[in-house]
Amino acid sequence: MASACARAGTHAAGSCVNPWLLAGGAVAVVIGAVLPLQALVNARLGQLTGGALFASFVSFLVGTLVLAGALIATRARWPSITTVVVQPGWIWLGGVIGAVYVLSATVLVPRIGAASLICLIVLGQLVGSLLLDHYGVLADVRPIDATRVVGAALVAVGAVLVVRPWAG
Repeated sequence: MASACARAGTHAAGSCVNPWLLAGGAVAVVIGAVLPLQALVNARLGQLTGGALFASFVSFLVGTLVLAGALIATRARWPSITTVVVQPGWIWLGGVIGAVYVLSATVLVPRIGAASLICLIVLGQLVGSLLLDHYGVLADVRPIDATRVVGAALVAVGAVLVVRPWAG
């Protein structure tokens, strides 16, 4: 099936916009905008309840309940128990990484601030994803090129300017 751009014969650069890319980009920006709020809320909960670990647990518990509700409301098909148990052990790392992120953000945001935390996380995500793309880890290979390196360097400079380690 040809795309709308192909049918219209408009393949010139910038003449046709992928609506999924636009919508996905908008969702990603909104999610990115609320991640610092998540870290701030969890940090405050940790302060009020005496611990970042408890606050992180509550964050995951509430998130689990919301996702369980979504699964029930959408009547999503569940995999069989056999399908679940035969998966390789590394497949569960997503939950571990998520827990480490939430706990780390809950601990760090009161100490370094939300903007510094998010800038450093974005820098780490960019470097990590460039390497994962370059080596084709769990996806197609997307080699690192000069343009991507310049983009990463600009993000690194931006992170340093926001974090301002020289400001004490």
